[in-house]
Amino acid sequence: MSITTRTGDDGTTGLYGGKRVSKASKRMEAIGTVDELNAILGVVLTQPLEQHLTDVLRRVQHLLFAVGADLAAPEGTERITTAHVKLLEAQIALLEQELPTLTHFILPGGSSAGALLHQARTVCRRAERAVVALEPIEPVAESLRLFLNRLSDYLFLAARSANAAQGVEEERATA
Repeated sequence: MSITTRTGDDGTTGLYGGKRVSKASKRMEAIGTVDELNAILGVVLTQPLEQHLTDVLRRVQHLLFAVGADLAAPEGTERITTAHVKLLEAQIALLEQELPTLTHFILPGGSSAGALLHQARTVCRRAERAVVALEPIEPVAESLRLFLNRLSDYLFLAARSANAAQGVEEERATA
């Protein structure tokens, strides 16, 4: 089967169940941004990382496919649940124990892995904003918004952890 179907040549794409929507719709913006987030995590995973980060990020990649599926599927078929939100919260708690408490803003960057994780965090925030923009128009499970919100927190801490593991000091942001 060819990847080229030509069915999207008219500017539409198909959702689960066969419904066609504009590629410029808010739903497709959210789905596309989640896909972009998954791709940047793939780039992150090409970097040397501690095993605990690799394990969580690989799991998150699989979960982001579920996020995309939830956004493309009819209401009532949620794959991402509060259990997935709690999974991220547990990982956040582990990283918070490992890292010094911040008392100031830091510049995004550091090691290659840290900088890419910061970039992934910003893409995650954009995905969250796209989901929030979709909510007044079409039903979206609250767990998706919560998951993306926690994921951006996790990615921030993962960036800090990756930098710490490579001995890269955080640079304080100044005005």
